[in-house]
Amino acid sequence: MKLFLQSLSGFILVTTLLPFVRSDYWTFRVFEFPRVQKLLLALSIILIYPFVDFRNDWKDWGVIMVMLGTSIYLFWQVFPFTPFASKQLLKTHITNPDRTVSLVMWNVYQYNRSCQPFLKLFAQVDSDIVLLSETDQWWKENLAALEKTYPYFVHVPLENTYGMLLYSKLPLSEERVEYLVEEGVPSIHSKLQLRSGEFIQLFCIHPTPPVPQENPRSTERDKELLIVAKMAKESKLPVLVCGDLNDVAWSYTTSLFQKMSGLLDPRRGRGFFNTFHAKIPFLRFPLDHVFCSIDFTLIKIARLKNSGSDHFPMYIKLQYEPRAAIIHDEPEPTEEDKELAQEKLEKETREEGPTED
Repeated sequence: MKLFLQSLSGFILVTTLLPFVRSDYWTFRVFEFPRVQKLLLALSIILIYPFVDFRNDWKDWGVIMVMLGTSIYLFWQVFPFTPFASKQLLKTHITNPDRTVSLVMWNVYQYNRSCQPFLKLFAQVDSDIVLLSETDQWWKENLAALEKTYPYFVHVPLENTYGMLLYSKLPLSEERVEYLVEEGVPSIHSKLQLRSGEFIQLFCIHPTPPVPQENPRSTERDKELLIVAKMAKESKLPVLVCGDLNDVAWSYTTSLFQKMSGLLDPRRGRGFFNTFHAKIPFLRFPLDHVFCSIDFTLIKIARLKNSGSDHFPMYIKLQYEPRAAIIHDEPEPTEEDKELAQEKLEKETREEGPTED
């Protein structure tokens, strides 16, 4: 038992240090995901280890101290997403219904062939926009009924798990499908007209994750996020970015995305809202995100009931409120952040050629 705890301590330490290496390869990036899990394991070791043949020598105290230091660092990483931290996006009551916009987003898991649980759940949720990812032709055909209540839509059904279906009750304009980094990995860009007549800019994305079976590097994901960040920063309209980003809320790439885009994360100060994996409670991460510009306020955010996928659906309702820009602090990049972002934007993707880290 003692040897097992020592080995587990070593594993936790190594996987906590690996993300400090700014390589794009998955072996370094993927260990940013389970920081909460590593924190819980480290705390468990601190509690259990003194009762397992503890010899009060430097080796045993070394295990305790290393796990204590690791726990402090991991807690510092995830603390901004707990209810005890300061909130990045102000929550208010509805003051102008015509300026509100609500969104349901869900990664359906392409091979899930049961849409009825979601439709049943969705019937209980009044949402202006529905964004579905991992949607193929089967999903498009079986959700055709949504078009009756959502007359505006953009459909990109694909068989490669990167299809997207966007439905809206609010008018869409200048809709376009972009393949920003990789062929076969689309994003949807559109202007959205609120009931007040005002427009906002909507970006819907789903980049590839840094895992061996999908993509051995985070290069393509990071590049797509930063391209969208640049577009968001340059937009003259209020901005919403949403989708399965295949990145956790506390990673350095998501932080860089926020700084380069100037967008706010409604999760901060409210909770993790883990959306993946819906069927494995201990391995859950916040992968599905909504970011908004500083001229929005939050009405409601919630993780919805599991509907058969490996992702939970997410619901959010926001209010466009230009005066909020005075209250909110817009994330700002340092010179080092700008250099790192430019370096990532200039890296070759797997379709362009080899990438050197």
